[in-house]
Amino acid sequence: MTDQQHQAGAAEDLLARPAHEDDGSGAEAPDAVPEARVPLPEGPRVWLVPTPVGNLGDITLRALEVLRAADAVACEDTRRTGALMTHLGLRRPLVRLDAHTMHRAPQVLERYPRLAYVSDAGTPGISDPGAELVRAALEADLPVEVLPGATALVPALVLSGLPGGRFTFEGFLPRAGRERKARLAAVAARSETSVLYESPHRLHATLQDLAAACGPERGASVTRELSKRFEETRRGTLESLAAHFSGTVKGELVVVVAGRPEGERAPDELAVAEPAALAREWAQAGLGVRDIRDRLMAQGLRKNDAYALALEAAQA
Repeated sequence: MTDQQHQAGAAEDLLARPAHEDDGSGAEAPDAVPEARVPLPEGPRVWLVPTPVGNLGDITLRALEVLRAADAVACEDTRRTGALMTHLGLRRPLVRLDAHTMHRAPQVLERYPRLAYVSDAGTPGISDPGAELVRAALEADLPVEVLPGATALVPALVLSGLPGGRFTFEGFLPRAGRERKARLAAVAARSETSVLYESPHRLHATLQDLAAACGPERGASVTRELSKRFEETRRGTLESLAAHFSGTVKGELVVVVAGRPEGERAPDELAVAEPAALAREWAQAGLGVRDIRDRLMAQGLRKNDAYALALEAAQA
């Protein structure tokens, strides 16, 4: 008998055992094993159904049951979800509801009273339009259920080796502008771990920006291709990670950044100091012109002004 067969047989024996059967050990009988299946509720409702972030074996039995019972499956990409449904042996109507078509949600909910919603991967409602569908359902007084299941941020946080008792999920950072600088400053200032999503073609720039805001020696990790064949977690400083991922990068990515070390001044404390004084302080600590410039820019200085102060401090 293989290990897999043995485990399957053991699971069947456990589910079949009466709740208080004496196993002969003299120990107090454990609580009854929860039922393997709870009937789906009747009537209209919306289900948010997590789908695998990589390994298709991560789909749950309950997810399969809901997808099979729904009047339709709403999704971001009908081709991608169609391929998943075919792999699972399921045939249901597919309806596109993404950031560009979510305004159709009330009409979709009226046409398909029992609607399942999936994102391209992971748990819907996290960095995707699922949250808007939930609001539309609640406004229509429809019950909403969120199934537990796959997500990328929690495995990446645990794999990072950084403290996970308290953390902040940042999702995707803004691509540019004041809002991006503000979010970078927030990551740099907080004492708990931060978790971010990023696309492959923006990873290098984001790691550089994080290094400028948090300091090049701040600890971090990058996890890509979670649960897939080429899964990788790289740990190090923000500076070393930026250097490592300077070339072509593929796959889904999660960046985890350590919190501000105890005793290190927060960006809002640094902001009250004169930029020239900060530049001199960093120069005395051994930072080069480029690093000083980047740190000053992270504090809100224009590039030319930051460079001039950095050069002056380095030459003093």
